[in-house]
Amino acid sequence: MKITQLNHVALHVADVQRSIDFYGGLLGLTQIHRPQFDFEGAWFDLGEDRSLHLIGGRDKPSNGHNRGTHTAFCVDDFDAAVALIESHGIRHHGPNLRPDGARQLFVFDPDDHVIELCDNTTADASKRTLWP
Repeated sequence: MKITQLNHVALHVADVQRSIDFYGGLLGLTQIHRPQFDFEGAWFDLGEDRSLHLIGGRDKPSNGHNRGTHTAFCVDDFDAAVALIESHGIRHHGPNLRPDGARQLFVFDPDDHVIELCDNTTADASKRTLWP
C-alpha cells in the first residue's frame, strides 16, 4: 500500500451554516459538490483534488460511521490497504462505500486519531450534489 495524496480534512462542526459562512464567506473558499449523505455538511475546494469537509450532527449518534474530525489519504491499492490494516489487527471501521461509490476505510492510529484511507477512483461524480 502506498499513500498517493492527501485527499481531504474533515471537521466535525456544531453548526454547518455558521461554518459555511466562515469558510466560504469570510475565508473565501469555494463550496463544491458533495455526495448525498444522510447527514448535513458541506465541502470546499482546497485545490489539486484536495478538499475540506464540514460534517454536521456533532451532537448526534453516528450509527457506526465516523463522522468526526479526520484526515483522509488516497491509496494506490485499496484492497491491499484493507488487508494490511486487518493483518496487523489495527482497530478500524469499514470498509464501506460513500454514496458516490468511493471506497473508505476508517483507521484509528495509536492515539485514537481517525485516518480515512480511500479509493476515489471508484467515485461517480454524477452522484454528488450541493448541500442542501
